Amino acid sequence: MSPASLPPVAPDVLAEAVEQLSARLRKKLDAAIEGCAEHAVPAADGSLGVRFGEDALVTLRPGPSGTVGEAGQAVCTCLLAPRCLHRAAVLGAAPIADAEAAPDLPDATVGLPDPAPDLPGPTADPAKPTAGLPQPTGPASGTTPAPAGSAPTAPGPTAPPLTPAQVRAATALWEAAAEALSAGVTAGGAVVQAELLRAAHTARLAGLPRAEAAALRVVRGLRAARERGRGQRLGDLAGAFRELLAGAALLASGTAGPGAAGTARRAYAQGGSLRAYGLCREPVLSATGYGGVSTHLVGPDGSRYTVSDVRPGGLARARGAGSASVALGGAVLDHAGLARGGLRIVGATVSPDGRLGAGRGVRATPLRGVDWSEEPAAALFARPVGEAMAAALDDGAREADAPEAALLGCDVEVVGAAGEYLVARVAGGGPLLRLRPAHPHPELPHAANLRRIAERPGLALRVLGRPDLDRAATLRPLAVGPVPGEPYTLRLPEEWLGRADLGYDRLQGSHFPRGAADPGTAVPPAAVPDPLADAPLWRVRRLLETGVAGGRRAVAEAGRGTDAAALLAPLRRAGLGGAARLAAALTAEADRRPRDAFGRLTDASADGYARAWLASAVHLAAAERSLVAASWS
Repeated sequence: MSPASLPPVAPDVLAEAVEQLSARLRKKLDAAIEGCAEHAVPAADGSLGVRFGEDALVTLRPGPSGTVGEAGQAVCTCLLAPRCLHRAAVLGAAPIADAEAAPDLPDATVGLPDPAPDLPGPTADPAKPTAGLPQPTGPASGTTPAPAGSAPTAPGPTAPPLTPAQVRAATALWEAAAEALSAGVTAGGAVVQAELLRAAHTARLAGLPRAEAAALRVVRGLRAARERGRGQRLGDLAGAFRELLAGAALLASGTAGPGAAGTARRAYAQGGSLRAYGLCREPVLSATGYGGVSTHLVGPDGSRYTVSDVRPGGLARARGAGSASVALGGAVLDHAGLARGGLRIVGATVSPDGRLGAGRGVRATPLRGVDWSEEPAAALFARPVGEAMAAALDDGAREADAPEAALLGCDVEVVGAAGEYLVARVAGGGPLLRLRPAHPHPELPHAANLRRIAERPGLALRVLGRPDLDRAATLRPLAVGPVPGEPYTLRLPEEWLGRADLGYDRLQGSHFPRGAADPGTAVPPAAVPDPLADAPLWRVRRLLETGVAGGRRAVAEAGRGTDAAALLAPLRRAGLGGAARLAAALTAEADRRPRDAFGRLTDASADGYARAWLASAVHLAAAERSLVAASWS
């Protein structure tokens, strides 16, 4: 039985179980975790038992929510219980539960960070206000950017300032995150993860839900990396560390606005009566076994909304939910009809990120859908792609924990296939774009539809998708349609209302025009420029990911001898002096281990190393963001 069959465990329950172990048992914990889940056996009463030999049986009794949320729900029969290795190993093998909103925290319902918060520099004390890092003017400016999580505060009532308890919790979280970064994946076992979980739980109790969520992402990333989970990328874990450290440093400085704490729950506000028209739908499939559909809508004023239906069920649920009924105010539409129709909603409730709620007082009636060439949908495709992408990158930089980028629409002309993606040029002499599947799962039709489109160079397409903020000129299409007035474009059925949802509809030969387009001045797909790949910033990225994988020691080794010259010289030749200086400071700090006359470390803290790593990571993120923006112009 795999660890996924074990019930989720609350972070504080696991942290407490590990803390109760003796130093000798902690050394054995990682080895005990590796095999204990294979012996899990469910019982008739809903509990689950894991046996260790003849004398020890660990029993998990999850609560009504299916989560082990209390220490008493995990018991062991051995003499050392509850301070035993068996109980801690079973809890450590179970997945980490998502934190529930704390009902009695007045500080938990706050908005976004204040404008341009200061991030402590590599030599600053995180508990004291300090000057921020220098601001960049571009990837070659040689300066250090502001943290990726900074943003203007949304209009609204002023929230109370951060409390001393919140500052102390953020400081403890910074220290735990710095130790985890210094250890790296190789040494970031259950004990290191438990320290992070305890700090995350303290942050939750103090009313810092955004910091807690960032810490849980790091712990899950460490687990997946140590288990060599499928699809796990070191770059994702490095990004999670960057967000956690930047947020914790900002809060611990004492200068952050109250909005930096985040919000503990998605609050739905009354939106009155509104109309919303369908744009497209997309399947949702998570690595934790959830599946469903999300339908995107637009209001007459251009406001974006979504109606989601995501539940446990995985791929089968994601595939079937596309035609499931919409659970909103008694509407008689399914998601396929809503994506090509509309709704008039009375008593609507809307979350800050545009999700429509299905409260008791909500009533919805169907409306006629609008074609993409009609307002308000047409406005999505009228905006220049460079301007739209600059806004998306700005939003992504301000909201580091945002789940996804906003939708972007444009008209393109197909060039052809190039490896795993499709190359298309934005109409009117715009940039070359890479169109990648929105979801790579082979059972979903995204990739198959793009392959069919790639077979027809010169095809004119209207595309609605989500830009990839981490890749140069890359768009992940959710839906496509014909371009009005173009002879060589799609021929879709009338009932599709001029669009095909690439995650549900399958394009057939009858949907394409006959013959071939005028070849014109075709560009070889392999000739698409990639400023991210051409810039030597990949050396900095590799150094940062080396630190995430191997810890402080690996970074120190990368900065010695000829390796240091191979790292820094190409950066300086490319005019990236700021990146070179920060990388040199990182390797120097990683190798700085002062000792006394007896060989004992005089400064064992990971604080300075974490600050140097964070400074380089934030600068790299801003430099790459500048290159991505330039690739869309």
